[in-house]
Amino acid sequence: MDIKILHIDSNHPLLWNQLQQSGFINHSDFKSSKEEIETKIQDYQGIVIRSRFKIDKTFLDKAINLQFIARVGAGLESIDCDYAASKKITLIAAPEGNRNAVAEHTLGMILSLFNKLNAADSEIRSGHWNRESNRGLELDGKTIGIIGYGNMGKSFAKKLRGFDVEVLCYDIQQNIGDVNAKQVSLKGLQQKVDVLSLHIPWTPETDKMVDSEFINGFEKPFWIINTSRGKNIVTADLVAAMQTGKILGAGLDVLEYEKLSFETLFHDKHTPEAFQYLLKAKNVILTPHIAGWTCESHERLAQVIVDKIKAKYFGHAKEIKPEQRVTGMGGFFFKAENPTQLIAWYAKHLGLKTDNYGATFQWKDDAGNECFTQWSPFATDTTYFAPSEKQFMQNFRVRNLENLLKELVHEGVTVVGDVQTYEYGKFGWILDIEGNKIELWEPIDAAL
Repeated sequence: MDIKILHIDSNHPLLWNQLQQSGFINHSDFKSSKEEIETKIQDYQGIVIRSRFKIDKTFLDKAINLQFIARVGAGLESIDCDYAASKKITLIAAPEGNRNAVAEHTLGMILSLFNKLNAADSEIRSGHWNRESNRGLELDGKTIGIIGYGNMGKSFAKKLRGFDVEVLCYDIQQNIGDVNAKQVSLKGLQQKVDVLSLHIPWTPETDKMVDSEFINGFEKPFWIINTSRGKNIVTADLVAAMQTGKILGAGLDVLEYEKLSFETLFHDKHTPEAFQYLLKAKNVILTPHIAGWTCESHERLAQVIVDKIKAKYFGHAKEIKPEQRVTGMGGFFFKAENPTQLIAWYAKHLGLKTDNYGATFQWKDDAGNECFTQWSPFATDTTYFAPSEKQFMQNFRVRNLENLLKELVHEGVTVVGDVQTYEYGKFGWILDIEGNKIELWEPIDAAL
């Protein structure tokens, strides 16, 4: 298999090295123009790009042997996706790679704005010690609204779990809310939020979405954070709302004026009037499209791309299939007013062989191995089911607990606490989308 890949942008070296080790042939061209690359693109089966230029129909028509395009980033807006799909070209992106970085940056912007950290720092450096004018706000008690509940939105919502806040999400997909955010309609979100955070791609539907009409649909003044794409906000309308007090402040990692490559700001030397306002406003934080641009995400993005390219050609080695993850029911735990009396009742009337913990059922798996399932009532004030407030908790027997938890984190599942090891096996905990806590047990049945 001779798969030649053209790297159009520089990335973390592991991307190049691991592809080479896997048998792919790497070439790079970081300087040639789009037109110059079009003259040789027919020689390649793969492209690795960030955002140097747009891959349009003209480019794709000349890429007659192209099998995949891998963008080292979260979105694919620089690619004519529909036309690429019509040519059966696989499109690869890596939103999993920088979702944590974006979430932390978003939270940092909110806390900096609320506590006036940038303004206070600047004043002290200028010799001014102003305490009252820099009195801050607390995040606790606020309602946070997230528009776009994919990789980035979910990661941000998870970061908010340590705060006493209500988190609402709105997305065009249905039934994707989880224990970290309640999904509502756009109107429902606009009625309640104090802080709005955008985590949406740039599409025809989201282009200039945040305009005067959208802003005026909110019931009360609010703060806005944008770490998605600059063109999702009409800057002039944003500034007008800030001048009237409808928007209390803004954290903008992206701007309407960015070039498609994200590497520079303006197409010319003209500075728009709205941007001049943002530059002077104390209730604004601006960063140069770096929310997902950490040292850790630089490496993680590259690794995700490598893994997906290898998966395309070699499949997922050692992939744990869903039906292989859970091997049986490990236990069922529930809250009871008086566990001791309840255990005695089940022993007397149903004949369960009980002990102080409940009852243990013995059975054999398909291979004839001895296995166990536990039934146990817990006191109503138990904290073992936390953070779930439900009356029950399931325990599933699983294979290779630690690898499974890594897979679940990759899939966006909330993991609770750290793995605990005992003589009878390893234990880990997750939450399902309704907040039910699930105990995962990699058993050592011989110890029982």
